[in-house]
Amino acid sequence: MDLFSGKQPPKTRPLAARMRPEILDDIVGQDHILGPGQLLRRAIEADRLGSIIFYGPPGTGKTSTAEVIAKATERRFERASGVLDKLADLRKILGAAKHRVEMSGDETILFIDEIHRFNKSQQDILLPYVEEGFITLIGATTHNPFFFINNPLTSRSQIFQLEPLDIDSVAALLRRAVTDPRGLADLKLEVDDDAIRHLAAVCEGDARRSLNALEIAALTTEPDSKRDGLIHITREVAEVSIQKKAIRYDHDEDEHYDTISAYIKSVRGSDPQAAIYWLAKMLYAGEDPRFIARRLVILASEDIGNADPTALTLAVSGLRAVEFIGMPEAKLTLTQVTAYLATAAKSNASTIAIMEATQDIKGGRVQSVPKHLRDKHYKGADELGHVGYQYPHDHEGHFVAQEYMPHKAEYYRPADQGFEKKIRERMAHWERLRRDSQSEK
Repeated sequence: MDLFSGKQPPKTRPLAARMRPEILDDIVGQDHILGPGQLLRRAIEADRLGSIIFYGPPGTGKTSTAEVIAKATERRFERASGVLDKLADLRKILGAAKHRVEMSGDETILFIDEIHRFNKSQQDILLPYVEEGFITLIGATTHNPFFFINNPLTSRSQIFQLEPLDIDSVAALLRRAVTDPRGLADLKLEVDDDAIRHLAAVCEGDARRSLNALEIAALTTEPDSKRDGLIHITREVAEVSIQKKAIRYDHDEDEHYDTISAYIKSVRGSDPQAAIYWLAKMLYAGEDPRFIARRLVILASEDIGNADPTALTLAVSGLRAVEFIGMPEAKLTLTQVTAYLATAAKSNASTIAIMEATQDIKGGRVQSVPKHLRDKHYKGADELGHVGYQYPHDHEGHFVAQEYMPHKAEYYRPADQGFEKKIRERMAHWERLRRDSQSEK
């Protein structure tokens, strides 16, 4: 069956399919790209759409927007699927589109659902047809197009990111489904507001999931004979219908990287509450706890450093503990380490120091080792001039002013945070001793 044909009897199609938008105003929750005056809306209404890629989580309206375009455009609208269609099918559609342009000038819009499922060679086939104007491409993907779609295609397309729907948008869609003739209007249905809000809240912005749950509730709830067959959907019924929430978290894909990013940024930003939430989400979804522990070891040096030297020790101990005990107990260790690092004093002075020193070396500021610092544990070192080194422990305060780098540079600049504040004071003291030594010469 064609993706949008609607040839099935309406009530045998899932509620989510029956409730697909028919016009732009039916689409909820994407005002940043489809609101009045927005570029995409103007292009659709004027039928002047160029090649575009819709990117966003499931149930946010990628296919629904394509369906609205199909109904609005006067151009030929063809559909393909990255899951169902083979290379031969794609070549046939492209060849026909080229023929139409050459014979009659008629233009073609080609919608490819789950375009990321096409491999590199299949995507390459599209390129000349897009470049020559034989097709206008609309791709839909749940995967980051900058990673999963060839650069030549993304550079010739506008990318529109669709966001998860907020609770109010999903609730409005559910209420519409209750009264819409395409939806559940033929049922004698009463849905409590808190039931609507629950379905909208737990679907994680996925309209399809919330509509599926509403339909299950409506079709499986016994009518009340005392109320003339009324089907009453309460909060309790809604909870049973949607069951345990399935966390959207695909390993090695966008949600994986986005969630670990939110977690690390929350720890860096000294927000233990947010950090523990993102940690819980990752562990609940089955993330490898060793991956999380390794990231914490990196963060302890990158974002805390010597402001709290204990942070690295605790992070490394946490990694060892996680490897030793495994899940589910490892979540306790990870929570402890997360809470400590999130509330520790922060400094990225070490990170900046190595980056700036590396940049100097890359830029050609390569210094030779002073002779008095060179290795002299071999016969003949003195003859080469490897002399003059002063052993700091032989001097008061275990410090002596001497040259360690021919051209001085200030890479490590301790923050005024935690233990680094003491380090900063100590370094200032040594610098004063060096200046005093220079003035005495």
